[in-house]
Amino acid sequence: MSTIRLGLAGTGRIGSSHAETLTTLPGVDAVIVADADTERARATAGKLDIEYATDIDALLAADLTGLVISTATDSHPELITAAVDRGIPVFCEKPIAADILGTLAVVERVAGSTVPVQIGFQRRFDAGYRAARAAVASGELGWVHTLRATTLDPAPPPAEYIPRSGGVFRDCGVHDFDIIRWVTGREVTEVYATGANRGEQMFADAGDVDTAAVILRMDDGALATVSLSRYNGAGYDVRLEVLGSQGNAIVGLDDRAPLHSVEPGYPPSALPVYPGFMDRFHGAYVEELTTFVGVATGQAANPCPPGEALQAFYIAEACELSRREGRPVRIAEVRS
Repeated sequence: MSTIRLGLAGTGRIGSSHAETLTTLPGVDAVIVADADTERARATAGKLDIEYATDIDALLAADLTGLVISTATDSHPELITAAVDRGIPVFCEKPIAADILGTLAVVERVAGSTVPVQIGFQRRFDAGYRAARAAVASGELGWVHTLRATTLDPAPPPAEYIPRSGGVFRDCGVHDFDIIRWVTGREVTEVYATGANRGEQMFADAGDVDTAAVILRMDDGALATVSLSRYNGAGYDVRLEVLGSQGNAIVGLDDRAPLHSVEPGYPPSALPVYPGFMDRFHGAYVEELTTFVGVATGQAANPCPPGEALQAFYIAEACELSRREGRPVRIAEVRS
């Protein structure tokens, strides 16, 4: 078997976590990291006893089996295309680009290539979401009439991140939009979204909101609601309820969910709540990167190509338009 050498661009919070995960994967012989901040890359490499490259060009020239991209969004298009042009399979954290035009440009650029590009939507690799998808596909829930999704962060991200985030729908809600499509196998046709700012001024200054509510109409008539907030002080709360004519499936309802019943006889769990997404989805991230190794070596099919990420981004874009204009928006409007 040939040597498996994986590169990682971006050694911030999630990048450093990915680097650590990559070093534990069976069959991976070497991990090389790089960052615009060379000292940060050096520190990560030293902590994990792995190699680092002085810049991205040096990383791409390091005879890589695959490249994991966890840099800032504005660098994703250039890094994806640079790797694909060199024949290096890519795993890139969402989003592909900061807007639809940039996303379409990348999708079209890589469409004719045989080099795989896997986009990071880790919820597809979570055991609970996979079980919900299987329940829908089997028909055991009957016909699905309602979905309720939540992504509620315990505290806001750093202030400097907000203007670069793309807004709550593109940055946060896009995970819910993707997983609703994936679990149901259906497409969203129309959205209505609204938002509010009751927290720090930084969200309003960036033209964003800190809390949002969305109604999605699916192509089979089912309705989905998505609740988003940056201020869920009880803890990190990510759930999906799939309600059907014969049954239901609920993801994220476990003893670490930050839900506190006030009904008599229901004491709170003794387990700590999830503090954030990296803890809640640790297993999913491991499975996702394990799958990417298979994709990069030709042993697995690509579970989330760029076209899939584009569909979720269309929904996020429609939500932002709906919020700003105060009206329902059909997905077809943002595709044109």
